[in-house]
This record gives sequence, structure tokens and C-alpha cells, in this order.
Amino acid sequence: METALVALGAYLIGSVSFAVVVSRLLRLPDPRSYGSRNPGATNVLRSGSRLAAALTLAGDTGKGAAAVWLAVLLTAEPAAAGVHPPIAGAMAFLGHLFPAFHRLRGGKGVATAAGVLLALDPWLGLGVLASFATILVFFRMVSAASVTAALFAPLWAFWLFGLRPVTPAVAAMALLLVWRHHENIARILRGAEPRVGERKA
Repeated sequence: METALVALGAYLIGSVSFAVVVSRLLRLPDPRSYGSRNPGATNVLRSGSRLAAALTLAGDTGKGAAAVWLAVLLTAEPAAAGVHPPIAGAMAFLGHLFPAFHRLRGGKGVATAAGVLLALDPWLGLGVLASFATILVFFRMVSAASVTAALFAPLWAFWLFGLRPVTPAVAAMALLLVWRHHENIARILRGAEPRVGERKA
């Protein structure tokens, strides 16, 4: 019962789409109606509001971390060494992808995943963020950086924690994140994926 409650609570936390909520509060267009139609900070930035994008990023990252921390408080388990905190993180991530409050039309989960990883273990989160930043600097593609970071995440988790529950939880999140970027991957392979700072023709 405890596991089910933790999982359900985390999923509902993750189901709050800050891209949609912030856009409504600031009277901006629904992020699912323009650009990539992805309710995330990168697409919200296309509205022209840096404030909205920053609030979306903070909210999506924070909800992932909050789900893990609440599981720690409720179960008294250590974040990365326990069972329930990794479950909570994975369920919050799933909630972001398929939000109950927004007709299951969620984002790609990069910011939420970052919040989960940082809350599970700062070194795990920083290692994955370093992978993201390295690819972003050299290739200037957020999608490529996101996919690469996702692929490295289970390796970081295994290196730090072996086969504890945190590792399969991180691996499951990584697979889902890569799957959510399948259209971006196809554009990268075609050489059509936009780069940061690149103007459209």
C-alpha cells in the first residue's frame, strides 16, 4: 500500500505541467499550440517570454526533486539507497510525460529528469548535467545533448550505486526520454535539427 501511495502521489505531482500553468497565468498562448507543440521550457521560450521559460524550467525541475524528497520524508529511506525515492522519481517523470491533468499530453521530460537525478544524488545529477553541457557546447543542439545525457545516466547510476533500485529506475527514465526524442533523432540524422542560436530561413 505504501508503495502504491508513493507512486500515485509522485505521478500526480509530475502531472502538473508548468509550461501550461505558467502560460495561462501570464496570458500566453498554450505551448501545445505553437512551435514544437511540446509543453516544456524550450518551447515556451519561443513565445518570447524569458520569464515564462525560466518559471517553467524551475517548476518542471522542482517537481521532480519534490517527488523524491517527499518520498524520503514519508518513508525515511535514503534517496539513492532506498526503494521508494527512485520509484517516486520515475513516477513523477512519467507524470510529466503523460500528465493526468492535461489529457496525457506532456513534455519530453528533460528538466523533470534533471530534478529527479539531482534529488536522488547530487553527484549523479551533476555527472549527467556535465554530459548534457559538453554535447551542447560542441554541437549546439539541445535535443542531441538531452539524448546523450539520457544514455549516460544509467552508466553514471551503475558506477555510483551498482544494481541498487536507483539504477533500473534511471535506466527506465532514460529509455523513455530517448523515445520521446525520436523525431529529434530523425532530424539529427537528416541534418535538419536546428541548433541553438541558429535563425530559421
